[in-house]
Amino acid sequence: MSKAMEPDLQTPLGRATGQVAKEPAKQWSHPSNHWLRSFVLDNRASLGTLAVFIVMMAVFMIANPTVFTTWYLYSSVLTTLPVALFVVVPLVFVVTCGEIDLSFPATMGFASWVFALVVQAGYDPFIGIAAALVTGTLLGFLVGSLVVYGGLSSLIATLGMNFLLRGLIQIINEGKSTALTGLADSSAYKIFSSQVWGIPVQIFWAIAFVVFSALLYNRHRFGAQVKVVGDNPDSARQMGIDVKWVRVKVFVFVGIGAAIAGTFSVMINFTWWPTAGDGYLLPVLASVFVGGTPTWGGIGTVVGGAIGAVTVSFIQTGVVAAGLSGFYVQFFNGLIIILSLLGHKWNQARYR
Repeated sequence: MSKAMEPDLQTPLGRATGQVAKEPAKQWSHPSNHWLRSFVLDNRASLGTLAVFIVMMAVFMIANPTVFTTWYLYSSVLTTLPVALFVVVPLVFVVTCGEIDLSFPATMGFASWVFALVVQAGYDPFIGIAAALVTGTLLGFLVGSLVVYGGLSSLIATLGMNFLLRGLIQIINEGKSTALTGLADSSAYKIFSSQVWGIPVQIFWAIAFVVFSALLYNRHRFGAQVKVVGDNPDSARQMGIDVKWVRVKVFVFVGIGAAIAGTFSVMINFTWWPTAGDGYLLPVLASVFVGGTPTWGGIGTVVGGAIGAVTVSFIQTGVVAAGLSGFYVQFFNGLIIILSLLGHKWNQARYR
C-alpha cells in the first residue's frame, strides 16, 4: 500500500475530512430545577412563618422604635424563650405522628419538682438535672403507653394525665413553693443559665437542641419513621416499622423536652412553683401550628416550630411595648395565629 493511501492515525477524523469537531452541547435545565426554587418549595412552611414574624416585628418597631431598638427587650425574651423551645420542638414529632400531647405542662412541673427536691436536699444540681430527665422520660413512657398500648385517645388521655399529675403536685405540696437561693452559686447555673456578653446562655442550648432535633427529624431514620407512621400506619407496618414503639418514643421525647424546660425555668427564677408549666399549654400548641406543622400528620417542620415559638413569644412583649393595653394581648394572639394558619393553608398542599 502506498503512503498516499495509508490513513493518518495522528490526525482526528474531523480534521482529516476538513470538518471541525463540535463540542458536546450543554445539558438544558428547566428553570423549575433551580436550587433556589427547590429550597423555597422544600421550606415554604418555615419561610412563611418567618415572613409573618418579620411583618409583625416591623409593625411593632414602627409603633415604638425607641423600645424595639434597645437590647433589654430582646434580652428579656431570650431569657424565657428557651423554655418554650424545649417543648415546641418535640411536639412537632408528636403532631407529625398523628397524635397530640397535652400533658407536657404537668410533666414540666413534676420533673422540675424532682429537680428542686434534689437540690434542696443538698445534692449537686447536675444530679438534680439527671433525676429530672429520668422523671420526664418515665412520665413520657407512661403517657405513651396509655395512648398506644391502652388504645386511648391521645387528646383525652394526655389531658387526663395533665390534671392527674398537677393534682398530685398540689396535694403533696399544698400550694407551697420551693426557693433555691443557693442555685446561683453552682456551676450548673453558670453553664446553663448565666449570661455571656449580655446574652442569656440558655438560648445557645436551645438553639443546639433545635439543630439536633432538626437533624433527627430530617436526616435520621427515626424522623423518617415518624413521618411514615403519621402519614399511613398500615404502610409503615408493612415496611417493617414497629408503629406502636415509634408512637411511644415521640411521647418519651416530649417528656424529655418538658423535663429540660422545667429545669431551665427553675434555674431562671431560683424558685419552683406548684403551677410550673401551666402557662405554656396554649402558647406552645400555638407555636407548633403557627410554625407550619399541620394537624393531619405525616409532615411537619422543626425549624418552623422554633420560628413560631419566637413569634408567639414576641406578641405579648410587642403589644405592651407598642403602647397598647394588656387587654389587646389575647386579641393579637388570636389574630396572628389565624393569619398564620390561613397563610399555611394557601401556601402548603394538603397531602391527606
